[in-house]
Amino acid sequence: MKILLSTKNRHKLKEISEIFVNSGYEIESAYDYVEDMVIEESGNSFEENAILKAVEISKLTDHYVIADDSGIVVDALGGAPGIYSARFAGENATDDENNKLLLEKLGNLPMDKRTAKYVCAIALAKGGKLITTTLGECEGFIGYEYKGTNGFGYDPIFVLPDGRHMAELSPEEKNSISHRFKALISLKRYLEQHQLK
Repeated sequence: MKILLSTKNRHKLKEISEIFVNSGYEIESAYDYVEDMVIEESGNSFEENAILKAVEISKLTDHYVIADDSGIVVDALGGAPGIYSARFAGENATDDENNKLLLEKLGNLPMDKRTAKYVCAIALAKGGKLITTTLGECEGFIGYEYKGTNGFGYDPIFVLPDGRHMAELSPEEKNSISHRFKALISLKRYLEQHQLK
């Protein structure tokens, strides 16, 4: 069965497709089926933003639609950047600009005060109606420097409890522990239990 993913981010599409490989669900970009549209992420949480995107796009197609909203929550910054993770350093900020600003804001704080987590909320909708949401988290710290060349977003500065930076993991390793993986596994279980048609 085809499920449309509300994203233009090819990294994300590839990551999610790999998690669903051999599951009987084929993940494709919603924007291959519906006209490009800007959905204002006006929610106050990752979950609210994911719901907004999934519900709006599902009004335009007969397929099931999934949308995610994810980002990084840093305890020392009161939960920031949070839902503003992608635009932390400004509206069209690059990953590098966002990372540099985060490192700058944390300065020389000791590692035990640099706790953070990646959070991902996923919403599933059809015909303009929300069906379910799932949530995944990945705990860690914000490091002092960039390490690794894989991944995207805050991966080069996000340090896992074992000391490796997320960007040092292979895609397979990342996909087995990431916040998105955990949220997607919950969604996959839901789909299997409810046998959606």
